[in-house]
Amino acid sequence: MAPVPEPVRPTSTPAPTYEPPTRNAAPTGDQATIGKGLVIKGEISGSESLFIDGKVEGTINLPGNRVTVGRNGQVAANITSREIIVLGKVRGNITATDRVDIRSEGALTGDVTAARISIEDGAFFKGGIDIRKPESKPGAPATPGTAVVEPAKPAQA
Repeated sequence: MAPVPEPVRPTSTPAPTYEPPTRNAAPTGDQATIGKGLVIKGEISGSESLFIDGKVEGTINLPGNRVTVGRNGQVAANITSREIIVLGKVRGNITATDRVDIRSEGALTGDVTAARISIEDGAFFKGGIDIRKPESKPGAPATPGTAVVEPAKPAQA
């Protein structure tokens, strides 16, 4: 009858061990959310990613972060960000330093400036596209500059 209390000790020890990893895993990244019932008019700027499921009018400036327009999202704004994902409706020009992704449920009316763009089948897009090379890597411009200088020296000699 004495072995019954002994298994109780190991059962209570794992419970606190599992709680801290669950709490730490919840905030995987800083991302703000604009819910379905919210309407924002004005300028949004900051240093974290944004998920929009409500209505936004104005400008969104989140360089270095991601802006996701959810399925219920309705945005009438110019958006500047590192990455922009469109699942809802966007009316305005968007500029991404990395990529723009228009999913099959998404609709975008406006011009796009980005290094990469993806438009899924079924998505709506009306506007212009300007593909620009990524400027985030300072080593990339230096390499072509060096390559141009080296051939010039042998040509002059």
